[in-house]
Amino acid sequence: MFLVVAVFLAIGLRLNPREVPSPFVGKPVPAFDAPLLREPQKRFTQKEMLGKVWLLNFWATWCPPCREEHPLLVELAQKERVAIVGINYKDDPARAMQWLKELGDPYVATLTDFEGRVGIDFGVYGMPETFVIDRKGVIRYKRIGVIDRARLEGEILPLLKELRRP
Repeated sequence: MFLVVAVFLAIGLRLNPREVPSPFVGKPVPAFDAPLLREPQKRFTQKEMLGKVWLLNFWATWCPPCREEHPLLVELAQKERVAIVGINYKDDPARAMQWLKELGDPYVATLTDFEGRVGIDFGVYGMPETFVIDRKGVIRYKRIGVIDRARLEGEILPLLKELRRP
């Protein structure tokens, strides 16, 4: 019995948690209703993005990898004209607004998830996390951790191109 447990433990320790298949891929985006960062009296839901291919990016100012990833998201939004919705996760809204002012704002909408409830619905457990969502509101890709140029060009851009086809 000990040997069986040891084998499973050894296998598990070799797995990369960023590569674990997500149970969310292939399923509809969880319903959410969150306030806009700059206008908290206004709300935003996933229904507003139906009919569009888009990225959903969970980020925070307290997250060093988010800072590393951010310039690539700004570039992606500018060059590729990809709609990116940002969800500022468990963060101070004033710091988040300052971050976007200083580093650029790639988001068509920036939402706040101060209590982490939207993140829970998406199974978020690391920052940053990014989802690719198709026109029907189905999650087609999930990345836990930084999106680097190689991953962007090798995985995300080809998927976006495929999903944009009429």
